[in-house]
Amino acid sequence: MNPSRLLTALLSFAALGFAEPVKVATFDVDATPPLGSAMAYDTVKRLDDLTLRCRGVVITGSGDPIVLCAVDWIGIANEGHDAFRIALAQAAGTTPERVAVHALHQHDAPGCDFTAEKLIKELSVKGYSRFEGDFHRVVIARAAEAIKRALPTAREASHWGWGEAAVKEVASQRRLLGPDGKVKFTRTSSTKNAAMRAEPEGVIDPLVTSLSFWDKAGPIAVLTSYACHPQSYYRLGYPTPDFPGIARFIRSQSWPHTLHVHFNGAGGNVTAGKYNDGAWENRMILANRLADGMKEALDKTVKSPLKAEDIGWASVPVRLPLSTHLKANELVAKLKATTPKGYISYGDQLAWLKRHEAGHAIDITCLRVGSSRMLHLPGELFVEYQLAAKAMRPDLHVAVAAYGDYGPGYIGSTCAYEQGGYEVGPTSSNVAPQVEPVLIEAMKHLLEAKDAPSALPAPAARGIPKPVPVKDAAAVKFNQFELRDATLLSVMRVIRAKAYNQGELIDMVLEDPKGELAGRVVSLTLTETTVGQVMQTLSRAADFKYTIKGNTITVEPK
Repeated sequence: MNPSRLLTALLSFAALGFAEPVKVATFDVDATPPLGSAMAYDTVKRLDDLTLRCRGVVITGSGDPIVLCAVDWIGIANEGHDAFRIALAQAAGTTPERVAVHALHQHDAPGCDFTAEKLIKELSVKGYSRFEGDFHRVVIARAAEAIKRALPTAREASHWGWGEAAVKEVASQRRLLGPDGKVKFTRTSSTKNAAMRAEPEGVIDPLVTSLSFWDKAGPIAVLTSYACHPQSYYRLGYPTPDFPGIARFIRSQSWPHTLHVHFNGAGGNVTAGKYNDGAWENRMILANRLADGMKEALDKTVKSPLKAEDIGWASVPVRLPLSTHLKANELVAKLKATTPKGYISYGDQLAWLKRHEAGHAIDITCLRVGSSRMLHLPGELFVEYQLAAKAMRPDLHVAVAAYGDYGPGYIGSTCAYEQGGYEVGPTSSNVAPQVEPVLIEAMKHLLEAKDAPSALPAPAARGIPKPVPVKDAAAVKFNQFELRDATLLSVMRVIRAKAYNQGELIDMVLEDPKGELAGRVVSLTLTETTVGQVMQTLSRAADFKYTIKGNTITVEPK
């Protein structure tokens, strides 16, 4: 054949769509620390029947490879998170921006933070052996080598699948609010208080999602996500994947040629506390309930043909606002003067502070597979973010994997910082209340949901599952409204939250393009008042103008 005709024929083949097929490689390595090494809270005294895993998938055939990885550790933060992404990217032949690494947040497990490791050595602080990274680097190397071995045997994926199912009697809201809208009780993973266990489940996402890749033989990999703290009981001195890891193991026995990768969703304020008093037998009860949900989700899976153009990846770097309580000199002094502790310690906080001061941004990423999306988010995220993501695109199948870069610690909604509680206190959250709009805007961009609300709703009080928009926001009554030295933005959030907890929905709009108003500080105390009176008092104190139309209050500079 004439060479020019051969070239023409080859180009025609390409034009007809004979593209590289989508392939999925799976990797899975042991991430269990050896005897005598440090975990998040304790030293390893013995090893259990089930090991900790570092596992994931590499998706090829649509641009540079995409790597998703889940690790049975409490957290992977700062330069530790960077090291994972860089090593896995190099092994897969891609860039770190196309790698998502998440911890599942089990507490009888190690944590990884190479920034903290470096700082502890520089300061010569003793007692923080949990930051020593030799074992962590071994696991990173194992995972990278496993990827290299897996790529040549990657399986061609002809279909992708999506399923979801409700998990019954596992998750419950951790933060129980009192009649004043403040946190009255923290319902931890194992709650001894029977009265608090009797409280309603509260705000959770009951669904476990299942995204899968298939060939003729069956599922190549199943990626599940469920939002809940993964503890049943802990601090017995042996590494354990706890009930999510057991559920994952149960499911893997039904599909031995399929890799089951599980991610923790936005479960920062969600625990099993309503259904777990800490009794040891509850671990298997919770594991079986989650496994049942995983099975139902896979059984309900609807498969669709998979083409290269069905796969996509997007990334947005964000700078999360630093909590004002973090001061370098104070953290260093406390590190040197106080007894070492587990998560979240002054060492963890100092590492995050240094990263922030260095200008570091966290990549918020999103995997697209057909009409499904998987958002990859940092920190110990509140479930409201997950619910908001799903509400942004009800036309799509949306899953959330949180506990990415663990440097920020807990990430609450703006109103949560006003409500108080352990999760948003100075020992737990390394970010400021202004984190909410930063993350919401990133999520809206990745989900292509520009018209979605830019704020999260306050969690509903008991017996108020769906507040109703009021006809006249000015007429909404409050028995008491008191704030001291609060920013105007925070006051607006509190107005909305208090009304929400009464079953009345008010929309607050701040038209402040130059940022003149949000940071103005006010104090006020009003009793037997209305929202109209609150706004009138505020406008005089903070010097702004406002309008009230129906259930919407608009605030803007004079």
